Amino acid sequence: MRPLPPMDTMPRRALHWSRYNLFSSPANTLLTITGVLVLYWTVPGLMHWLWWDAVFDAAHRNECRAAGSGACWAVVRVRLDQLLYGFYPVDQRWRVNLAFVLLLAALVPVLRRHVPGRRYWIAGSVLYPLAAYWLLWGGMGLAPVDSSRFGGFMLTVLIGVTGIVSSLPLGILLALGRRSQYPVLRLACIAFIEFVRGVPLITLLFVGSTLLNYFFPPGTAFDLLFRVFIIVALFAAAYLAEVIRGGLAAIPRGQYEAAAASGLGYAQTMGLIVLPQALRISIPGIVNIFIGLYKDTTLVLIIGLLDPLGISQSILADSKWQGLSTELYIFIALGFFVTCFAMSKYSQHLERRLSPAGSGADPG
Repeated sequence: MRPLPPMDTMPRRALHWSRYNLFSSPANTLLTITGVLVLYWTVPGLMHWLWWDAVFDAAHRNECRAAGSGACWAVVRVRLDQLLYGFYPVDQRWRVNLAFVLLLAALVPVLRRHVPGRRYWIAGSVLYPLAAYWLLWGGMGLAPVDSSRFGGFMLTVLIGVTGIVSSLPLGILLALGRRSQYPVLRLACIAFIEFVRGVPLITLLFVGSTLLNYFFPPGTAFDLLFRVFIIVALFAAAYLAEVIRGGLAAIPRGQYEAAAASGLGYAQTMGLIVLPQALRISIPGIVNIFIGLYKDTTLVLIIGLLDPLGISQSILADSKWQGLSTELYIFIALGFFVTCFAMSKYSQHLERRLSPAGSGADPG
């Protein structure tokens, strides 16, 4: 770790940084002064509304208005469980908490290279989808819970994680298929990718919620949430395929020739040499699609699934909390920001770790 500079040099360094970044030119100086004035005029009033004059304990909006002139965070406190779990049975919410803890454990071998007993962690990651399904939907000793009871951030995380995990391998296969030497396979992949990328996700969700049942035998009940899983995964896979195809195109031809000279077949060449490099190149684009996919989960509100925005609408329909949309939307936006910012920072860490200059420096 880089040692801290001596105390007598820190003010000098701060002055040098300020002169270089904030006052390096007349234009930068003007922007800096303008920014400071804007912050001076806006931040105190914003902090009064957000915190100092805010009300955190009230039974309804009239108590909030009587107690203070700031934000009424009591609506978030009172309806927090609903924002997190939707309408999942209260006495069964421990199953959602356990599924989330197991999700974090399943991500450990994916996010970290050096983990003691890594193969056992990987085995747990492989089995996690089955465990999560059993916990969330029930059966075999657990009370069954219909997916119509799912909602809030629980639903957002469920759709986002399912879409991210399932779309990446599909995107890799589509990217390889688009570069295939077999015309039928190549044309099929191209047609699928271009069709999906040319249609808005909301249109596909409408199709999945209304028309997909017509392709199944009469009387077949296909859960709406599972239809959303499929559509979101296919939608993201089409975009990932183009990003990964760009990474594959960036690999020098000499890599393929060297692999052929070493006697490696197509699967070995792709799995051991080409794909690892292509995925490393494509990390920023892949993470960007993942973040967009996670935010696009709010579109399920249109087809009747109650994500956090849907839950907020049901809360605002209650006469006790009408008119407090700002507080609810700020809370929801903060939840999305924290998750998306974490994904973005991890992608930067992954880029540094996999770069040739930093591959040996980071043990993570």
